[in-house]
Amino acid sequence: MKAKQLTGFLAASCLSLSALANDNQAINFYQFTYEGKDAVFAQKPAQGQFQNPIIAGFYPDPSITRAGDDYYLVTSSFSYSPGVPIFHSKDLVNWKSLGHVLVTPKQLPLYKQQTSRGIYAPTIRYHNGTFYLITTLVDVRGNFIVTAKNPAGPWSDPILLPEVGGIDPDIFFDDDGRVYIAHNDAPIGEPLYEGHRAIWLWEFDLEKKKIIKNSGRMIVNGGTDLAKKPVWIEAPHIYKINGWYYLLCAEGGTGYDHSEVAFRTKDLSKPFEPYSGNPILTQRDLDINRPNPITTAGHADLIQTKEGEWWAVFLATRAYDKTAYNTGRETFLLPVNWKDGWPIILEKSKEIPYQTTAPKITSTTKDAEPTTGNFIWQDNFSSKTLQHQWVSLRTADSPFYKLQKNSIQLQALTIGLDELEQPAFLGRRQQHTQFAASTALDIPAEKASAGIVALQSETAHYYFGATTSNGKTQLFIEQANQGAPKVIKTLVPTDIGKRLTLEITGNAGKINFYYHNKDGNKKPVLENANAKILSTEVAGGFVGTLLGIHARAE
Repeated sequence: MKAKQLTGFLAASCLSLSALANDNQAINFYQFTYEGKDAVFAQKPAQGQFQNPIIAGFYPDPSITRAGDDYYLVTSSFSYSPGVPIFHSKDLVNWKSLGHVLVTPKQLPLYKQQTSRGIYAPTIRYHNGTFYLITTLVDVRGNFIVTAKNPAGPWSDPILLPEVGGIDPDIFFDDDGRVYIAHNDAPIGEPLYEGHRAIWLWEFDLEKKKIIKNSGRMIVNGGTDLAKKPVWIEAPHIYKINGWYYLLCAEGGTGYDHSEVAFRTKDLSKPFEPYSGNPILTQRDLDINRPNPITTAGHADLIQTKEGEWWAVFLATRAYDKTAYNTGRETFLLPVNWKDGWPIILEKSKEIPYQTTAPKITSTTKDAEPTTGNFIWQDNFSSKTLQHQWVSLRTADSPFYKLQKNSIQLQALTIGLDELEQPAFLGRRQQHTQFAASTALDIPAEKASAGIVALQSETAHYYFGATTSNGKTQLFIEQANQGAPKVIKTLVPTDIGKRLTLEITGNAGKINFYYHNKDGNKKPVLENANAKILSTEVAGGFVGTLLGIHARAE
């Protein structure tokens, strides 16, 4: 690497000299294939039906807006970059990726952030020809806004909101021209119990791009009924419908007790009244032993179609072993019914359906991508830019890779997957409980390793790699299980060529590792290993598992 290139590489990535490998420690990857094989997706929806989730895998905290006939949806991205994936649809059911909202270091500084920190719960809104996205970059800058005329970008530099604390901000454009920001934060005074939070409301000067001084006030204390000690009121969204201001919030935490609740008022200066029939969405009252459970439902956002129907996007999870899931929190869609002036997403004790009647929209989404159901996705790295499914950890630039003709080259770094720097890692989301993922790569030279990864966090992942020692290729499986990574299996194969295919398959709580020999035959290295360590139940945090490629200097 030339001196000028090295300087730029370091400036972009904040990497130290010791993190860089030599030029001969760059490893070529030739393809990556992912296949979903879930039984619940085996039967395709009938005519006029659609499949839930609409966007499978780790795409949580959805927010949606409409501009004419077009719908745009964003989700949280935490400490992955680029940040805030954005999708486009004409019919609410089929979606196409537009890429990401936060794509520059100025928009997304993620230096040394843990996997489940970073970007929380964005809200997207369209108003008078401009798209607004408001979100939280926890531990770094708090709440901020970016804007764009084209939702595919470019988006503006951040508009900071230092007065607005907490997380999960919402921006609401009233019909009198005034603009408001609602968010989750601490209540006034000392919290009365663990999980006691509040919803706050501020007025925002759109022209000056500033919070109006002293406009903040608490509008919900604790949740629907403070006497019952509700926990984790968050994710507020405000709408004005038929003369009422409606406030929808998540309540109960993002685990099994998650729910969506509703409030309303005729005047934003007056108290919000909670709906007596709350929650308007939950799955916590169902039999935990039911087959193929959809759980943890909540964190909803409403949208009215041009045809007049109301729909809700929200997060939920597809669990195994009652409460475990490796796929993260996913994006679901259900119709909204109105009862006595209140929105109902799902009646109590009803299961979220995997398939149900589609919106009555005549438009169709052209060039939609597979975001749900069973599908095969392959990248032969033949494009000039990375496909939108790929993300890296932390910093917004990814200087460790280079796209070549029909391959991608990863520069091996001394940074491991357990560190809070940016490793040479690219991942795409695990979108199925049962899956297969494989990659083809050159066998690394001495003092380097490369291979395939299943990663949930710094302390919960598998690295299935190859390295060369004393002229011999060695395969190894490294496991991080609530601590530092440890090698749990090694193998010195004698039936491989210079190019190697490594494969991971998984089904719920089990994960398997194979290599393909020079004759194309699949050989086991380790089967029925513990995949539950990658579940949110065990690993903690707010993210799902990513499957991808990694290179490391040893």
